[in-house]
Formats: sequence, structure tokens, C-alpha cells
Amino acid sequence: MTVVAGGAGITGRLAPEAVWRKRVSEVLADSARLSDLSAMSTSAAPEEGPPTHLHFHVARILQGTVGIPETGGMYRVAIEDVSAWTMGDFSYSGH
Repeated sequence: MTVVAGGAGITGRLAPEAVWRKRVSEVLADSARLSDLSAMSTSAAPEEGPPTHLHFHVARILQGTVGIPETGGMYRVAIEDVSAWTMGDFSYSGH
């Protein structure tokens, strides 16, 4: 999915919130400076009711013809901040 939020284009795969929180926790746990925060990302209860956020993994912020970071990242975007969206493959080239 690709969305525009706050003027930025973000493209990536959507993940269930629980899966996204687990992956964020793993990344934080591997960090020397941020490991204390890893428990916070998994201890929060999943949202109840209709979803309020999109949870992206392997995601990139679109900057011109390049997606950054090159390896993909983890992003959480409030649905109310999405001004445009599209489904399907969105290709770009940084080379």
C-alpha cells in the first residue's frame, strides 16, 4: 500500500498491529541505547474497535525517485492523517 500523510509518500506492506509491535520490540531490543523501550511496544494492548492506524513494515518514504531507507522500515500512520492512498505495486528506482 502507498499512502500520503503529512505531505510524505510512504509505501510498504501492511502488518497486523500485534505483528508490527512484536517486530518493533525486536528491533529496539537489539539496540544498545533503546533496548529499555522494547517492552513498551509489546506491553500496550491492541487497539479495540475500528482500526485507527496503518502499520507498515518493509516500508519506505518516497523521496523523488528513491525510497528511503533502502532496507525498509517500520512506520505507524494514523488513518485520519492519510490524504491519499493506492494499492498495488508502486515502483521506484534509486539507480
